[in-house]
Amino acid sequence: MVAIATSTLIVLSAPFTGQIRAWIRTTFPGHAVMAVTALASVLLLAALVAAFLRIRERRLARYGAIVAAMALAGIYSTISAGELPESNAVERFHFIEYGLITFLFYRAWLPLADGAVFILPLLAGLIVGTAEEWLQWFIPNRVGELRDIFLNAAAIVSGLLFSAGLEPVRGFRARLGVAPARRVLRLAAATAIALGIFMHAVMLGYDIRDDEVGSFTSRYSQEQLIRLQQTKAEQWTTAPPPLTLRRLSREDQYLSEGLAHVRWRNRKWDAGDARAAWSENRILEKYFAPVLDTPTYEGKAGHRWPAAQRDDALARLGARRVADRYVSDAYPYRLLLWSKPVFWSAIGVLAGLLLLLSAPGSRRRAAPAPGSRM
Repeated sequence: MVAIATSTLIVLSAPFTGQIRAWIRTTFPGHAVMAVTALASVLLLAALVAAFLRIRERRLARYGAIVAAMALAGIYSTISAGELPESNAVERFHFIEYGLITFLFYRAWLPLADGAVFILPLLAGLIVGTAEEWLQWFIPNRVGELRDIFLNAAAIVSGLLFSAGLEPVRGFRARLGVAPARRVLRLAAATAIALGIFMHAVMLGYDIRDDEVGSFTSRYSQEQLIRLQQTKAEQWTTAPPPLTLRRLSREDQYLSEGLAHVRWRNRKWDAGDARAAWSENRILEKYFAPVLDTPTYEGKAGHRWPAAQRDDALARLGARRVADRYVSDAYPYRLLLWSKPVFWSAIGVLAGLLLLLSAPGSRRRAAPAPGSRM
């Protein structure tokens, strides 16, 4: 229950992370990265002191596991580091968060004393990490990415190594017992479904092909974009998007996609690429017209080009307007252009097979009794 409660707290705190980071910036101006790093270092030091006080036997192997945990965290953090020091510091803090979650689940299943002690916390941690990333995707200015799930997985493995060093399994046997094996299979099915829900919401999309504007990727199909355009035009007449970004709110993904095309259009125009800017503007006019005409937190006067600028772009374009097929890179993240029915069929088959194998008596049916004839 402690592990579940802690996991729930971490997942539900995801919408508030932006406010916490803003508070750190305000409280420690110019030293936000140092503040986050110092907090993580204090927590890590406390864990190392606890390990030093606890370990009294098999010191070489146990300290070795802890050193391996820290090495894995350091190597992965270095390899996956991005260009923003603040984001890197926050990602390193993930190792503390998911190390704690992993340790709590490890302690909960420690009495099993077999391979499930390591597999179950890994699966439980992946579900928690996937739930956190899924929730983040619905919050403005927060991003849910598969990359962060891999980061959480590395933190979970690191946490397992640290946990094994701090409190090794007594009488460990690698072979899973019948009851633990069923738990592993059921939790693996839940993990597959959780990852499927996350990928469906965040990563599956469509390649929109238009003979006039070229092609672009979207989370919505062409038909959905046309329907959403009509719906948003009516909806925003009486309830327009907020003029200030509300961090604790439900992100409008249609608006976010449209604004991504606005940014990309403006970026290409500033770079002198009239062909790309014109194509992006036509994408907006054909599929995101309400975004052009509605004031938002990114533009109090809307985002539609004035007639003079549109004419200027068309004049610069000349014959190049249809010279080649334009491919937009406006969407900020990579989408998987997989068939959703096929994707969910695969997830359903996998989860169903795992649940079938976990059913009572499945092992007995699979293996004949000694001395029986085939």
